[in-house]
Amino acid sequence: MRLRPALSTDFGFIRSVAGRAEYAPFITDEDEAALSGYQTSPAARLLIWQDDHGPRGFALYAVPQDGAAVVELRRLALDQAGRGEGAGFLRAMIGYAFQDLAAQRLWLDASGENARAQAAYLRAGFVLEGRLRQHWYRPALGRVVDLMIYGMMRNEWQARGGLASCSPPPPSLHLP
Repeated sequence: MRLRPALSTDFGFIRSVAGRAEYAPFITDEDEAALSGYQTSPAARLLIWQDDHGPRGFALYAVPQDGAAVVELRRLALDQAGRGEGAGFLRAMIGYAFQDLAAQRLWLDASGENARAQAAYLRAGFVLEGRLRQHWYRPALGRVVDLMIYGMMRNEWQARGGLASCSPPPPSLHLP
């Protein structure tokens, strides 16, 4: 598996994953214009995780432009859940943030109703930092849900094996 910048030809894949009924309560599906904006924004990184057969997942990072080393993993999704790839996918996403984006702190959020994601984040070494109660309106559910905030510090990632925990380590990407 390897990471690479998303191309406009990947938008169909990204939208097909984000638009699935099982992901709708948890992931925002954005149109091609929004995805294209991420490609050119210095404050975003839109990546594809793929193998020799094509894309298997995607991730969107928010990268600060103010010199802070706090990176948000804004969106991530696998093409097919339940195939045993989630831990490797998440390790690659974490490794990219700390290695390639030089993050000192990585954070992400999850719907309070997405128990599967919350368990995966805890297994990967994230710490639950807070709950924003009734914070996030989810159109697919027709209601507001809690938003769970998870974080990981560089030293925590290093203590869990850091570079050694990425197998193989994500390649260095030189993105705009």
